[in-house]
Amino acid sequence: MAGFEGRVALVTGGSRGIGAATALLLAQRGCDVAINYQRNKEAADSVAEAVRAQGRRAGVYQADVASASDCEAMAAAVTAELGAVGILVNNAGVGSASVGQPRIADMPDSDLQRLLDVHVFGPLHLSRLLVPGMRVLGRGDVIMVSSVATQGYGPRMGVYAIAKAGMEAMAYTLAKEERQYGIRVNVVSPGLVETDMGKLLVSFARGVEDIRSLDPASPFGFVCQPEDIANAIAFLCSDEGRYITNQRLTVNGGGF
Repeated sequence: MAGFEGRVALVTGGSRGIGAATALLLAQRGCDVAINYQRNKEAADSVAEAVRAQGRRAGVYQADVASASDCEAMAAAVTAELGAVGILVNNAGVGSASVGQPRIADMPDSDLQRLLDVHVFGPLHLSRLLVPGMRVLGRGDVIMVSSVATQGYGPRMGVYAIAKAGMEAMAYTLAKEERQYGIRVNVVSPGLVETDMGKLLVSFARGVEDIRSLDPASPFGFVCQPEDIANAIAFLCSDEGRYITNQRLTVNGGGF
């Protein structure tokens, strides 16, 4: 898969789960990778070492994407140390289970604001900081990691779906505004994935303590893995995905 050599990618929430798998795959394809984390520096350092083991440069950057000042400092550091960012993967997220999946009529403003801060304002901060620099690169890619929650709109998922829908609205608008500069903007929408967030979700909502116990009832006989989402992201950012923008790629095995 061509189109990655010499490019710099910033992956938010890159220390584990989908973010870590994406960072490693982009490095394998030829990118230098900036790995963002909020709390788990040890995990981020481990991903960076794996990137370097593939012969690529890696940097580890602590930032809360909900904070405009954190994003500004991170963007400046990444650009200074690795160069202009050509691939931005907005992956950092907060799950619905973390706020207790309140009903719409019972939802505290604070729960919604927490998810909006991460899923809408985080990508907004970083787009404002990094997209202008992509305009002179010949090609830029922005990937929003959303969720099938914006397609199913299930009960008790409102706080999460509202935030992810806002992220998607931003992506579709950004795609139209930046196409003239060679920038592609796409959405990847995972279903249930074996990540810390996915495990918390099935434990909270369904009382399932071992997510792999859901394998027999899952599409193709297994719960989606982080690498499956990373493969979708890499495809969209590759030469093979050069004519794709303003799209949502759902990765859920064909059903909710």
